[in-house]
Amino acid sequence: MNAGAPLGWLGILRLGLVQTALGAIVVLTTSAINRVMVVELGLPATIPGLLVALHYAVQLMRPAMGYGSDLGGRRTPWIIGGMAVLATGGLGAAVATGLMAEARLAGLALAMLSFVLIGLGVGAAGTSLLALLATRVAPSRRPAAATVVWLMMIFGFIVTTGVAGRFLDPFSPLRLVAVTGTVSALAMVVTLLAVWRMEGAPAAAPAAAPRGGFRAALGEIWDEPQARQFTVFVFVSMLAYSAQDLILEPFGGVVFALSLGETTKLASAQHGGVFAGMILVALAAGRLGSLKAWAVGGCAASALALFALAGSGFVGQGWPLAASYVALGLANGAFAAAAIATMMQLAGQGRSGREGMRMGLWGAAQAIAFGLGGLAGSMASDVARSLIAAPAAAYGAVFFAEGALFVVSGLLAARIGRAPARRLPLGTFAATRN
Repeated sequence: MNAGAPLGWLGILRLGLVQTALGAIVVLTTSAINRVMVVELGLPATIPGLLVALHYAVQLMRPAMGYGSDLGGRRTPWIIGGMAVLATGGLGAAVATGLMAEARLAGLALAMLSFVLIGLGVGAAGTSLLALLATRVAPSRRPAAATVVWLMMIFGFIVTTGVAGRFLDPFSPLRLVAVTGTVSALAMVVTLLAVWRMEGAPAAAPAAAPRGGFRAALGEIWDEPQARQFTVFVFVSMLAYSAQDLILEPFGGVVFALSLGETTKLASAQHGGVFAGMILVALAAGRLGSLKAWAVGGCAASALALFALAGSGFVGQGWPLAASYVALGLANGAFAAAAIATMMQLAGQGRSGREGMRMGLWGAAQAIAFGLGGLAGSMASDVARSLIAAPAAAYGAVFFAEGALFVVSGLLAARIGRAPARRLPLGTFAATRN
């Protein structure tokens, strides 16, 4: 689609800075602003939880955004525009949080609008960025490029929370707005510099709109066996991946009687395992096994790690809990990196000029899964604990169910690329979103 030569590592790192900027804004809304609402303002934790769910729900528009960038033939305007919308939403969320202290309803209304903007910005910028990478990165570099870009987003999380945290104390609404505004402005500048002259005019005419517009285009993508199989895989695997996030630390506290500091260290160990797993795929995929093999293996290893955690509570204090968390992180990182790299590989396969729409479809599936997974995991643990008297058995049941989801994910990953037995109608996937 683009006349430029395949990106070298410098170009990949430059585009990765967009993910860093995106992560910097998002993490303030999901961590600092979330905490202020609950702790400083005394709001129920459900309110920021629903706001985060709202930003995921808005990302159902990712396929339409990808369709728009396909038709226009250029990704850069969507990346810049999306980042501008995201920065506006991030700043608006900070203003809304301060406003809640004085006018609760007005602040909540502004917060809802701001989180809608955050979801729109993430969807537009993120989808178009991945589509640009998929079309400009040589196939041999895509596993490593996918890992680099993902890690750069996490790097944005780490740097922003570390640096911004120093300027947020002592807390005041004005200080929160100033810090968020500064981060948003810097993210916008970084994005503009990162994409400058990265994309020229399209080498060919932009993708033609099929008769019937967006819905017809979505039907065309859904008719592609690989795109359809990968969409289902992304949904199920990311549902399993996200469902564990909100219960790993409570599990350590409730079942193993660990302190807050100790469970935080376990979470850090798990994230370290994720980093290591992703780097392992970047270095080894293609040399030691295909991307599909790493995706299947990562899902299988994640299932085994969760099954082990399901039984760990019955063993008690003698169980090597830290090693289990690292193993789970390592398996999760391997599967995630392989899935992202596979996404970049498959985006350019099938009908040409539809890379953005494929990325949008898979991004929407991931957003739905993340929104449902966090909610389902926490709700499942609450339900299990209310029905099962022993906490170890309750958490064990939830971990076992999540492990089973990873088993299904591995089977789905193994089927990608095989001839399908029967085409599922588009409405089948649409029904999963409701």
